[in-house]
Amino acid sequence: MTRTEMMMTMRRFLLGLLLLASLGLIWDALPFYATADSMFEAAPESATAADPNLATATFAGGCFWCMEGPFDELEGVRSTTSGYTGGTKVNPTYYEVSAGGTGHVEAVQVVYDSTKVSYETLLEAFWKNVDPVDDSGQFCDKGSQYEARIFVHDDQQQALAEQSKQVLSAEPKFQATPIVTAIEPAPTFYPAEDYHQDYYLKHPLRYKYYRTGCGRDRRLAEVWGSGG
Repeated sequence: MTRTEMMMTMRRFLLGLLLLASLGLIWDALPFYATADSMFEAAPESATAADPNLATATFAGGCFWCMEGPFDELEGVRSTTSGYTGGTKVNPTYYEVSAGGTGHVEAVQVVYDSTKVSYETLLEAFWKNVDPVDDSGQFCDKGSQYEARIFVHDDQQQALAEQSKQVLSAEPKFQATPIVTAIEPAPTFYPAEDYHQDYYLKHPLRYKYYRTGCGRDRRLAEVWGSGG
């Protein structure tokens, strides 16, 4: 092989690598519906039944893509699952829920080791990632399907959630505009389509573009301060 042929071969190789990298960026920049998987992720077996230290918590804080990360980073959290809860239709789809006709809200279900992380810590993470005075949805997502809510699984969670809300409600910044976040018994939770699980990890470019465009971090800083 001549020097010219070697250079041409290397050029084609480098161009191929560049093309593959470009395709990856284009894929991650596509709108979510262009690559959405219509299949549901199978509902997980109840991990809490096998381990008495494991417990379940459920929170709604607007777009569920943005609510997995704050809980995933807590030591003691075993898993987070995006899904739908609070509505009337069995096994609703993303398109049905986002249209606002099923009564569900987007939510995350958190399985955690209660010996390593407390429910109070989960509540703190929840509050600092929602706008508790917004009664029309969350951030740029409006409608009842995006309302912030706390879904409690037992009397202890109920008491702790109510206590945390009362403490926050007493703060001066919530006097003129009170907290409207509801605390409700946890109804049936339906895992969302597999495409939505760990979205912030699987599609970081699309996620960051959405989160920034929605003004989530800007509004959180206004409510809670830049330190969260």
